[in-house]
Amino acid sequence: MTKKIIVGWREMLALPELGIEQIKAKIDTGARSSCLHTFKIEPYEQDGELWVRFWIHPQQKNDELVKECVAKVIDQRTVKDSGGHEEQRYVIETMLAFNGEQWPIEVTLTNRENMLFRMLLGRTAMHHRIIVDPTASFLIASPLTKDNDL
Repeated sequence: MTKKIIVGWREMLALPELGIEQIKAKIDTGARSSCLHTFKIEPYEQDGELWVRFWIHPQQKNDELVKECVAKVIDQRTVKDSGGHEEQRYVIETMLAFNGEQWPIEVTLTNRENMLFRMLLGRTAMHHRIIVDPTASFLIASPLTKDNDL
């Protein structure tokens, strides 16, 4: 059995397959799916499969830093946001690096320009590994190393 990780309501995560070494995320037990802010998405076909090229600002309040990413689309879903608005989104699968561990998660892509966090980590990505302390923030020192490795 995997040991549970106690985290705060916001943490720094990494998405190494996308080249994102650090991104601030809201750990959102109220959201079923995870999502990533993208300000531009270009779908394209590669070897008969649907892929997306997308651009993100991985740091809050920094629109100068731009990261271009590519990923295979595994699904397209209608997602309802916290305001009740429905939106059709691309879904990708990528590795989440957190507390020295990694596991695959599904992430929807959407424009979160007006939102405080560039990423939400939803319940399905927690894989029964995470316990959230809603009174705490940034309990994990680094997304790529375990606290006891420091």
